[in-house]
Amino acid sequence: MTARVPRFSGTIERLLQAADIRVNGPDPWDFQVRNERVFGRILAHGSLGLGESYLDEDWECAQLDEFFHRILRSGVQKRAPRNLRLLAGQLRARWMNLQTPRRAFIPAQVHYDLGNDLFEATFDTRLTGSCGYWRVATDLDAAQDAKHDLICRKLGLARGQRVFDIGCGWGAFMKFSAERYGVQCTGVTVSREQIAWGEERCRGLPVRFILGDYRALPADALGPYDHLVSMGMFEHVGNKNYRAYFNVARRLLRDDGLFLLHTIGSNYSDFEIDPWLDKYIFPNAVLPSIEQIGKAIEGRFMVEDWHNFGSNYDNTLMAWFHKFDGNWPRIAQRYGERFYRVWKYYLLSCAGGFRARVIQLWHLVLSKHGVPGGYLSVR
Repeated sequence: MTARVPRFSGTIERLLQAADIRVNGPDPWDFQVRNERVFGRILAHGSLGLGESYLDEDWECAQLDEFFHRILRSGVQKRAPRNLRLLAGQLRARWMNLQTPRRAFIPAQVHYDLGNDLFEATFDTRLTGSCGYWRVATDLDAAQDAKHDLICRKLGLARGQRVFDIGCGWGAFMKFSAERYGVQCTGVTVSREQIAWGEERCRGLPVRFILGDYRALPADALGPYDHLVSMGMFEHVGNKNYRAYFNVARRLLRDDGLFLLHTIGSNYSDFEIDPWLDKYIFPNAVLPSIEQIGKAIEGRFMVEDWHNFGSNYDNTLMAWFHKFDGNWPRIAQRYGERFYRVWKYYLLSCAGGFRARVIQLWHLVLSKHGVPGGYLSVR
């Protein structure tokens, strides 16, 4: 009697084999099936089905980061069948503005306000929710401090200057630059939890937090400022709002100031992120492309420097996962085992994406009129 072959398994097996991944194979990046329904779920729902079936424990993988590295590096995801549900999501993102001022607080509700104890268990001691700079650093705190210092040096910060942080998060950069460079900082975020944590730790420093959307700042925060910085926030802006974003930045910045934009970037122009990440981690987010940024800054800013250190995000995400994994026992009761799988899948799938170089991390130094004599790049 022949063994029953799970429905749809052949299609998935062939796709995985093209990425040197085997179903129930011996390697740590192989795909271990726990429930045969996983094959149909992947074909029906694509990457969303893959992720949700992992949350439901339909499959396991000992090394998720390498699993995703192999899939994305090989490009097999482009050969997977597409369905009407995925197409509908793409059309919605293409034609609708999913990042209007009224919807600006959704990312905080879903992600940034999850709980500061979670982010303390994952991030560095300053709670920096963006890529570190690992050129010489050997641990997470050092990598994040090196990134903050790199930004300060790229902007040429000097004591007494005023800096505005668009999407300031928990205030990591503002605290660092106020302490180390003696600048005054104002930042805006849509997260109440971030402000509560940041104000407590920035007490006594010339640092101000504003709760709100970057397009609706209070009159006393409109500047102009000597310099601007924005780290890990542009991914929430959306292509329909890029020009409005840079218009705001231009109004906030002095004519001779510099604007450092720190953003994840895509190799291709798109209008949405991965459906699983959109549903569970970063709703309504989208990664910009070089073309999209270029069109948005035309007539508004000049590019003085463009620095890609996307491979550093692989190091950062792996450091975040190892810290989170080590701290999990003390927060497990609050968040539950299913959330552990959500956070693990998020961190390690993204690490694989950066390792595969399908997504990037960019530093753009922008000026309004060009630095007289030219800008000297800082690394």
